[in-house]
Amino acid sequence: MAGLTLRNVVKRYGEVQVMHGVDLDIEDGEFVVFVGPSGCGKSTLLRMIAGLEEISDGSVAIGDRVVNDVAAAKRGVAMVFQTYALYPHMTVYKNMAFGLKQAKTDPAEIDRRVKGAADILQITDYLDRAPKNLSGGQRQRVAIGRAIVRDPEVFLFDEPLSNLDAALRVQTRLEIARLHERLGSTMIYVTHDQVEAMTLADKIVVLRDGRIEQVGSPINLYNEPNNMFVAQFIGSPKMNFFDSNDLTATGSKGLQGDQLLGCRPEHMGPCAQADAWVSGALELIENLGEYALVHVRASTGKDFIVKMEVAPDAPTGTMLHFDCRPDRTHLFDAKTEQRIV
Repeated sequence: MAGLTLRNVVKRYGEVQVMHGVDLDIEDGEFVVFVGPSGCGKSTLLRMIAGLEEISDGSVAIGDRVVNDVAAAKRGVAMVFQTYALYPHMTVYKNMAFGLKQAKTDPAEIDRRVKGAADILQITDYLDRAPKNLSGGQRQRVAIGRAIVRDPEVFLFDEPLSNLDAALRVQTRLEIARLHERLGSTMIYVTHDQVEAMTLADKIVVLRDGRIEQVGSPINLYNEPNNMFVAQFIGSPKMNFFDSNDLTATGSKGLQGDQLLGCRPEHMGPCAQADAWVSGALELIENLGEYALVHVRASTGKDFIVKMEVAPDAPTGTMLHFDCRPDRTHLFDAKTEQRIV
């Protein structure tokens, strides 16, 4: 096992620069998630660590060794891709053993590693099956097993759950979390799904346009986002933002003209009109069983969402009134989008 150190990592495709001087420290045994919207550079950064993309400038070190010029196969990493990439004509056992066989590993050692990985992933009963006879979740476990048998210093996951249905995503996410706990290996996981990031990560790296916006624990990013981008990306539904025109006198108290007040939907609640921070007309209610998402439009045209345990019993267009928990509100600079407090 090993940690990673990235220093001023740059990636260019011709004249176009897509990664802009990334600096990052990943500790030995950490589960780190790269998260961000499509095109933010998270998969590119992962592929540079893996050795599948050339590093234009800067350095990547695994442990104490700079690996910029080290071939992918010799970096001590194993990668699990979005697609399973299993050989259809081989059994599960042979798929998992193939890389070791190519490396001329002793057959007894291959057998030990494959059966050990199969036991960890609970796929021992499938070792003689062909991939076509497996479910999507089972195929993904085989792909993970193929990475485990290599006994890498670092595991890399590139959106491994995106091809699975909702139920399998939850199940496989739990299996990956258990795998990390059992192996204690350094793992880097790429996803655009902030729920995966929040539930799996020891540390989240939020990326935008080839730059790191913020690094921290899931709860730190949720409670103390550096800027409006992180505040909206971490948390579902995203944080609401209001300017002084959207708010009542109570809500806008102390708010400067160039500031925005941020409040998450779960930190807002119904109140009397006289106590309201913000009011608006009911647009839509999404009843999700344990809670409801209430979509509201203020008179200024600002749309916002309130998360409520019980949905209001009111027709569309009804004026509703809400306050915000003072201890869970945030102030942002409207021009720089940076968090003030």
